[in-house]
Amino acid sequence: MARILLVDDEKIARTLYGDYLTAVGHAVTAVGTLQEARDALDAERFDAVVTDLILPGGDGMEVLRYVRDRHSGVEVVVITGLDKVDPAVRAIKSGAAEYLVKPVAPEALQHAVRRALTTRDLMQENASLRRHVAMLEAGQRIATTLDREKLAAATASALQGMASASAVVLLERDPTSGLRLHGTRGLSTEVEQRLVAALTERLTDARAPRELEGLGVSYARVLSIPAVEGQVVLGHAVLFFGGAGAEWTGETAGYLVRNWGLALRNLGRFAAVEDLAYVDDLTRLFNTRYLHMVLDREIQESLQTQRPFSLLFMDLDHFKSINDTHGHLVGSKLLVETARVVKGCVRDPDVVARYGGDEYVVMLRGTDSGGALKVAERIRRTMETHRFLAREGLALTVTTCIGVASFPEHAKAKAALLDLSDRAMYRGKRGSRNVVYMAALDLEAPPAERRQQGGSGS
Repeated sequence: MARILLVDDEKIARTLYGDYLTAVGHAVTAVGTLQEARDALDAERFDAVVTDLILPGGDGMEVLRYVRDRHSGVEVVVITGLDKVDPAVRAIKSGAAEYLVKPVAPEALQHAVRRALTTRDLMQENASLRRHVAMLEAGQRIATTLDREKLAAATASALQGMASASAVVLLERDPTSGLRLHGTRGLSTEVEQRLVAALTERLTDARAPRELEGLGVSYARVLSIPAVEGQVVLGHAVLFFGGAGAEWTGETAGYLVRNWGLALRNLGRFAAVEDLAYVDDLTRLFNTRYLHMVLDREIQESLQTQRPFSLLFMDLDHFKSINDTHGHLVGSKLLVETARVVKGCVRDPDVVARYGGDEYVVMLRGTDSGGALKVAERIRRTMETHRFLAREGLALTVTTCIGVASFPEHAKAKAALLDLSDRAMYRGKRGSRNVVYMAALDLEAPPAERRQQGGSGS
């Protein structure tokens, strides 16, 4: 039935009450002092405690407090020879399940213990139910998150809080570079960097949960759980525990990791949809839709941080003659190669977009007009010296005009910034070409027909 700790300083009482409880199938351990009760509770796991209120070196209330502080889930039945209300009220308020006055009949003790055990079972079931509901809600939040940073934070937080992990490392699989850090919680930066390198080596092909050893960390247990979809490993959640962990830890962690894997899969699909919406079909650069979106975001951020950014508006020189001479297929290939050349001249955080026809726009983050001029000149020189379509045996020479405008130096609105960079570029088209011009308020606007043609008439 249940394991019962019986605490009474009278040997006859211990024998009598022990017999009452063993008669209905309980396993009873009997002790006579407060210290013996503490030692027994620390050595074994009990379902309930039956304690006398008056003990040598203390009282039953101290037993009750010790159980409440250190051994949650254990119910306490108090027995006393004092037929008074105050001790009973004090015991019940302190968390006692039952209060019995000596002499105690067998049926009364058996019934009190049975009710205490039933209360404990109900409390555990309620706690389990609450835990499962919270786990389901957390899983739903994780699975429906489409922001990568928020997903990492939500998953790591749920694993740490609900699976009782002291620390968490999330590793996401990148199709090109293997495992990479997605998020962490509970680790110092130094430990995090060392662990990520060690974990990426160990978990490359792991497809099942496993205990990890030899990581040189001060945790009692390290558990790795892969997020798997079919035959594909989407990532690994690594949990660090200070102790062995509760029985339900693995189940909870597994459920949360499955939802994390579902979110990673959804992120991949969402990225594919975003790719269709924001990427130019020909050059695979960002398109104007994305450019406008990122410009709106960059302007807001710049207003908050006081950090400048710049636009380069570039147009290929005499691109129409290339189409006329070599055909539109060659022209398309040249546009693709131009995209690669321009991307090679800027940093990863910068944004390169195809604006239309043979026009490109580059957004340089954190760059003022002086820095933007240097980048523009680098692009111009690289374009001038590059031999396009050499593999096709053409080795074409192509030059470009580039207009430069900076936020907030030249304009504080998106439309004005684009217009000024376009005007600066057109100033070069009307002159010698193969040149870089800085924006100015008195520059001539491009003709409407050129804008309608998207630059293809250059």
